[in-house]
Amino acid sequence: MHACNTFGNESIAMERDIENSDDVKLMVDSFYKKVNEDDLLGPIFNDLVKIHWESHLLIMYGFWNNILFSTGEYSGRPFQKHAPLPINDLHFERWLALFNKNLDELFVGEKTELVRFRAKTIGAIFSGKLSQLRNYKQ
Repeated sequence: MHACNTFGNESIAMERDIENSDDVKLMVDSFYKKVNEDDLLGPIFNDLVKIHWESHLLIMYGFWNNILFSTGEYSGRPFQKHAPLPINDLHFERWLALFNKNLDELFVGEKTELVRFRAKTIGAIFSGKLSQLRNYKQ
């Protein structure tokens, strides 16, 4: 499997795994660029939450660095921030599709597959918890 990253007219084949915090930064920045431009997810981040991108990205660097390299950079409770949002399975499916597309464009390898697995698991857990929470409130 080859991963490709296109910058301008130039296509750069990326045939390596996520190796360090610079790679995590690239993964996070390019993913959230896609999210920001997405017609379903972008409005949640930009219009509803009015997210401060710089601080959010710093949190995400720490989150993924901790998952991949056990850095201890992240110790938050992310579900609580997502619980009040008007999001559902469709949002999680889009999030995961963009996430996987982004990974496919950038990296290939064991750490990449770990990130892919963790993202899928996180999405499923959040989606399930939100469904339970909303069904309980009805």
